[in-house]
Amino acid sequence: MMASLSFEDYSVYSNLSDDELLQLAIERSLDEAHQSQVPLPQQPPPPRENQPVRTSRTTQYQNAPAARRNSSSHNPPVQEHAHYSSPNPPSEKPPDPKTFHGTISCFMTGSGKRMVAYRNIDDSIAYIGPEPDDEEEPIFQAIRVGDAARVKALALKPGTNLMLPSKPGWLPIHQAAWYGQTACLKALISVQPGMLNKRAAHGESALLVAVQRDNLDCALILLENGADPDSMNSDKETPLYKACERCNPAMVATLLNHGAAVNLHCIQGWTALQEAVVRNSVEICEMLISAGAKINIPNMYGISPMFTAAQTGSMDALRFLIKHGADINTQAADGNTALYEAAKNRHEEVVELLLSQNADANRPGRNGLLPLHIAAQNGNETTTSLLIAKTSKARVRRCGISPLHLAAERNRDEVLEMLLEAGYDPNMMLSEERSNLYEDRRRTALYFSVANVNVYAIRLLLSHGAATDLDTLPPLMVAARQGAVQSVTLLLEHGADVNVIVPSLTTSFPPLIMFCSRDPPLLKLLLDHGLKATPCFICSYGDKPHPSLSSQSEDRTRTMEFCEMVSSPTVSRWVGPIVDLLLDYVGHVSLCSRLVDHLDSYSEWSRIKDKAVPPRPLMHLCRLRIRCLVPKRRLKRLPLPPPLLRFLQHEIHEDPDPDELEFPEYSDFTHQLYI
Repeated sequence: MMASLSFEDYSVYSNLSDDELLQLAIERSLDEAHQSQVPLPQQPPPPRENQPVRTSRTTQYQNAPAARRNSSSHNPPVQEHAHYSSPNPPSEKPPDPKTFHGTISCFMTGSGKRMVAYRNIDDSIAYIGPEPDDEEEPIFQAIRVGDAARVKALALKPGTNLMLPSKPGWLPIHQAAWYGQTACLKALISVQPGMLNKRAAHGESALLVAVQRDNLDCALILLENGADPDSMNSDKETPLYKACERCNPAMVATLLNHGAAVNLHCIQGWTALQEAVVRNSVEICEMLISAGAKINIPNMYGISPMFTAAQTGSMDALRFLIKHGADINTQAADGNTALYEAAKNRHEEVVELLLSQNADANRPGRNGLLPLHIAAQNGNETTTSLLIAKTSKARVRRCGISPLHLAAERNRDEVLEMLLEAGYDPNMMLSEERSNLYEDRRRTALYFSVANVNVYAIRLLLSHGAATDLDTLPPLMVAARQGAVQSVTLLLEHGADVNVIVPSLTTSFPPLIMFCSRDPPLLKLLLDHGLKATPCFICSYGDKPHPSLSSQSEDRTRTMEFCEMVSSPTVSRWVGPIVDLLLDYVGHVSLCSRLVDHLDSYSEWSRIKDKAVPPRPLMHLCRLRIRCLVPKRRLKRLPLPPPLLRFLQHEIHEDPDPDELEFPEYSDFTHQLYI
């Protein structure tokens, strides 16, 4: 089997001359060393509307620049002589396309030269060479330049068949309609009126071509001579539909005056009225309605002209449709309303107009969301303010999601504030069905803001009474895992529980420690707010040998202990600082054998192990006792000297010098403290 030449072969050799490329193509097609079974690329169909095509080729050219951009910078080896090993080498002249039995493919070289390849039925190459230029037929050339006399002479010439189309089905009458040559059009109709309603390859009649080109005079001539005003192309688009698409009132009026049907559907069910609405042409809409166009007729998706007007923001057409009684609450097949679509597409004026006409703001769309949800999600303040007054809070609750959730999820802070001021509940939780759509099973708007590290939104929600403990995974843990100190601080200030227990995290110590074990400053912040450190030093094995970590990890039902958690590779290098910090918040405790082993692994951690040896300093024990008895918010207001206050707040880790604390005005209090 002969070698095949793919389109990519030529793009690689773009630096060769055309003669060298042709020589190489022939050699490769005949050389056994370059055999291949890759077929030549199939070509796209001829252009549809932009220009008339007159060609005798069976295929069209592909666009080659994309392939040329991937061309190689290296020259391929070029043989000096061709070796015709085939008994049937390519002929010097191209075969006749009308009689050739095989496939004909066109392509471009890297330099942009057009080539044609003829391939036999057995896949062998019959001919490769430059593509011959097409010659325009005389009658088409005469039509293009507007020579009506020559057109008539050629049409009357013996042997001329005006009904014989070109390859894409293009007749002379289409050519005349395309170029707007009225005189030529009249001449053709007078000679052969039977071509009046003939169609091209895509079903377009000469009338449809004239409408597409806005050639009103040609369209009028065709209609007056009996052209079908309702002839459709392959997409079932009528001339009236195309005239509305072109927003040509004069053409629409001409077609209607000649009996064009107004309620015909295209292949997707669109009518001429819907096209006029898309173009926001009230003039055309009025003509169509006067001619009997149905105002609420939907397309195949259940979309009516009213829905289309709201969707596209066609205000003039929308007012016209409302005036003529269109259904204000029209819904598409998926349940979306016109108001929903207007909100989704940010058409504020449309939303205002629909609401002024009592459009129902409490009809959900296909996803169960109301227009208010969509406006909040988009962050559209004007639309949100309009919809708040028209939306039922009870209906919002039945949706299983609040617009607050969507505003928080998209960081729409202004809309979030607007909804809170309007009285929307910051503690409304997602329905179970909607919560399950999220891997972390989030439920509240606060969780969304914490997950987004949106400090402004967090502060806003908390100031309006958002609870901190409604989610399965507390927002405080999310903020701690992110290392978001500001978020953590805000949550702590509003009562977030640092010792919260999560059922899915079975640990013998507060699980929050797991999320900040590599961030000592954040861990200290949590400890200052009451995070319990003592459970970290309660180990069931004590100073006895511990089982291997692998055997412990296999048991999913057991409770994880602190020493096991800090043994993970990602945390083990932080064991020293973590234990050192935790010891500042506990009294007499014992280090288990695994923690001791960890501390012994680094020489600089030896003092930490000594720090845990009892007895603990009296000052430290007093600090713990005072912190236990005095709420944190009152701790700063105690009548104590500043150094002692800093010590009580763990701003000083070591025991201060008692002499520094002997201030006369505090002598009684410090004396009682030491006692």
